[in-house]
Amino acid sequence: MTAELQSTTEGRTMVLTISNPEHRNALGPEIYAAGVEALGSAESNPEIGSVIVTGQGPVFSAGGNLQRLQANRQLPPDHQARSIDGLHNWIETIRTFPKPVVAAVEGAAAGAGFSLALACDFIVAARNAAFVMAYVNIALSPDGGASWSLSRAIPRQLATELLLCGDRISAERLAQLGVVNVISDAGNALTDALALCERLNKRAPNALASIKELLSEADSSTLSAHLNRERDHFVRNLHHPNAGIGIASFLSKTPPSYR
Repeated sequence: MTAELQSTTEGRTMVLTISNPEHRNALGPEIYAAGVEALGSAESNPEIGSVIVTGQGPVFSAGGNLQRLQANRQLPPDHQARSIDGLHNWIETIRTFPKPVVAAVEGAAAGAGFSLALACDFIVAARNAAFVMAYVNIALSPDGGASWSLSRAIPRQLATELLLCGDRISAERLAQLGVVNVISDAGNALTDALALCERLNKRAPNALASIKELLSEADSSTLSAHLNRERDHFVRNLHHPNAGIGIASFLSKTPPSYR
């Protein structure tokens, strides 16, 4: 069975499902390319307010396909480099995507699967989900932004432990650390992710896009520069029609309907 990224819609939410059950939803170039294409389509579609990334069945993703990696050792190094560039293109597309992206995680999120979840804006994980940066267990270093994301999400010592020791960390521990947003009962991660997206879809899309952009820029910005960006976004959003709708709805105590 060929690995693929299936795309469906639930209301105003696009659901992207990693489907490669023979290899525990391992990732590969065809999935990376499909992910970038799907997000491009969702960005230009005003009927889509959010995106969920999940895995088919009881596993989110085992990360890289080890058989493919072993075969790639017999090919020129730039072959693997191009594959990783495909993954990194998808990761960057998620990070810069103007609409919320939610990872719905059941079972294992390993290697690049863990990196993929970390790239999303929210993580909804089943109580029995397990996350592992397994690269070091097969003498590899991370990709997919794993070291970048972990170094910003958790204390350096714990990030170092996860990357150097390759040990599993539970969804509940990650929730305590603020990395996982919602803990679900087993089998309910997608349902709870859809409920979260339903809330997000009711927000003004221009405000959500501004907030995502500001958060993305904060780490590399001085306070002075970031204050200027916040000012510019605030003024732009104040003069957007949605601010008029939101303020009027708040004052009249009626639910807003944003454009």
